[in-house]
Amino acid sequence: MYLVLTQNYATYAESELSGPQLEKQKRDEVFLKDNIPTWFAASGYVGLAAISTAAIPLIFPPLKWYLVLCSYVIAPAFAFCNSYGCGLTDWSLASTYGKIGLFIISSLVGSDGGVLAGLAACGVMMSIVSTAADIMQDFKTGYLTLSSAKSMFVSQVVGTAMGCIIAPLTFWMYWTAFKVGAAESPYKAPFAVIFREMAILAVEGFSALPRHCLSLCYGFFAAACVLNLLRDLIPSKVSRFIPIPMAMAVPFYIGAYFAIDMVVGTVILFVWQQMNKKDAEDFAGAVASGLICGDGIWTIPSAILSILRIDPPICMYFIPSGQST
Repeated sequence: MYLVLTQNYATYAESELSGPQLEKQKRDEVFLKDNIPTWFAASGYVGLAAISTAAIPLIFPPLKWYLVLCSYVIAPAFAFCNSYGCGLTDWSLASTYGKIGLFIISSLVGSDGGVLAGLAACGVMMSIVSTAADIMQDFKTGYLTLSSAKSMFVSQVVGTAMGCIIAPLTFWMYWTAFKVGAAESPYKAPFAVIFREMAILAVEGFSALPRHCLSLCYGFFAAACVLNLLRDLIPSKVSRFIPIPMAMAVPFYIGAYFAIDMVVGTVILFVWQQMNKKDAEDFAGAVASGLICGDGIWTIPSAILSILRIDPPICMYFIPSGQST
């Protein structure tokens, strides 16, 4: 009798739920069924930190063991921020957080190996932060496709382990076959030069930066904190009109075309929701993915500007102080 009443109540509860609510309940149930224990994740991170703390100083002597340990201590905070920003904008800024580690470590080590130590610390930080964003995207894919979170995690571990073997071998093949980094080589590695210059800048100090550069950084950082506090403290009916600082920062980093894509896409989605809300909810994700992957929005105005031979109205060029063009 109790079993019959329980089954009847479950059937009634499901009937009371609408389609989207029932689908969300099913996704939550499947996703949380095979959760990963916290102790397992923490012990795995501690184990990897111990291995890196012992091994990396042997490969890069200027990067001392305590600096590697400090990188692993502060990396989870950066990983969380990058995962959050990647969820908002679908853009991983792991290299930006790696540059933070580069500047910190290079300035701490100084002129005695600071460049090499900063570059190595940047690589450590980027590998941690980017992996966190990648696995969060995998978890989101697993949630949408009703896949087990544990299976997604195991796949990530297997892929990472394969990369630890395949990536160095691939790099060594290119290193022996081509002049990587040389000006006449097809593999010039321009970012290597950029990161090295940033490490040198960190060793020399902030005096080499352009005038008012730090003041602008302080101002934008304070403005981002204020905007986030306002979004959290004021009512939602007003806070939804306040822009998200993380989403605003991405176009400044990668260029205005990203902001144009998002604005045009938002307008299209708004009009679509007004015309047919059901179809917009069902197909908006697929349409947005296609436009982003194919770069279909910015390509059209970019092609038009190229055909009309319209040049940018502003061109910036930075040279050392005291030097004229």
